[in-house]
Amino acid sequence: MFVATPLGMLAGFAFSSLLVIAAIGDVRTRRIPNRLVALIAVLGICWSIAAMPLLPGASRSLEGLGIGLACWFPLYLFGWLGAGDVKLFAAAGAWLGPVGALQGSLIAALLGAVLALIWMLRSSGFKSVFQTLGIATALPSVLTTPADPQKSARTLPYGVPISAGAICAALLQFH
Repeated sequence: MFVATPLGMLAGFAFSSLLVIAAIGDVRTRRIPNRLVALIAVLGICWSIAAMPLLPGASRSLEGLGIGLACWFPLYLFGWLGAGDVKLFAAAGAWLGPVGALQGSLIAALLGAVLALIWMLRSSGFKSVFQTLGIATALPSVLTTPADPQKSARTLPYGVPISAGAICAALLQFH
């Protein structure tokens, strides 16, 4: 994806750096700023247009953005992710294109599942986690908790696996 040219390497560095900044911010504040998401999306559209002819580049980036949004928006509707997480991946999809957005979504979901299990084990213990997961097979809503600003340190910063999944998808397209 980021060809071995100076411009391609700069674009790859910018993409990765912005996603790392989003992930670090999510860990610290449990928020992903809209300005950062907009910057990632706009730069992704610009990169796609610079790397390809105008219409194919614009189409590729908008399809990636749309697929990124479509993959994660249902999880927001169920209350399992915040809006910032969904917008972050959609913006990354503008860089990745449609195939990369699908790959990145799968990688991010797998990384997120592992992180969620570790997070649950750390906060609740082995027995409680497996009881909760057993109940969740019949009642998935037990996996969500109401947003409580005083408990934000206990929520999972899903921007981390989303950023990692998007970066991994970009690296898969690189070779």
